Amino acid sequence: MPPPFNDKRSQKSFIRTNERIRAREVRVIDENGEQVGIMQPFDALKIARERGLDLVEISPNAVPPVCRIQDYGKFLYEKDKSDRAAKKKQKVITIKEVKFSVTVDEHDYQTKKNQAVRFLQEGDKVKASLRFKGRQMAHRDLGYKIIHRLIQDVGENGTVEFMPRMEGTTLHAILAPTKKAEPKKPAAPAKPEGAAEPAPVPHAPVSHA
Repeated sequence: MPPPFNDKRSQKSFIRTNERIRAREVRVIDENGEQVGIMQPFDALKIARERGLDLVEISPNAVPPVCRIQDYGKFLYEKDKSDRAAKKKQKVITIKEVKFSVTVDEHDYQTKKNQAVRFLQEGDKVKASLRFKGRQMAHRDLGYKIIHRLIQDVGENGTVEFMPRMEGTTLHAILAPTKKAEPKKPAAPAKPEGAAEPAPVPHAPVSHA
């Protein structure tokens, strides 16, 4: 199996253009977005060359494939520009780990809990983990109490994605940030049925001396 296209050069080379278009027939769109018709790639390329442009396959899975007459360099520039804009809008959710111990004291617990709340408020997931050492495995109920307490203390800042569970000597749970509902616009007060429109206020006549 060939390696995935994981760099820009390989992705660009995957887009078929000009002589590399192998379909028997293609549907052609010109540089103004107008339908030219269905024809052989050779004839479409001839039209593109006459206009000093390229033939670019934009919908290879269509039947027949769709090609557009355009400047290939400009096409790549616009595509890179739109990809960068989409990447900026995309929110990358990461998992931040907060570690506890069976013997955690109150001050340390509050510090770790505040970290978890802050991570959730920033839009990241939180993995709360607690590792048992040696004879502590006999007191796993204490570990469960700590993780369940964290879930309760986090409150509306997060929801449980994975309930506490053991993996080897480690107990962990995963919390996800709570999706905030968009505030609703207040509805305009309904006008009582049969209510008459307010009468216009008459203006006092102006006397001219």
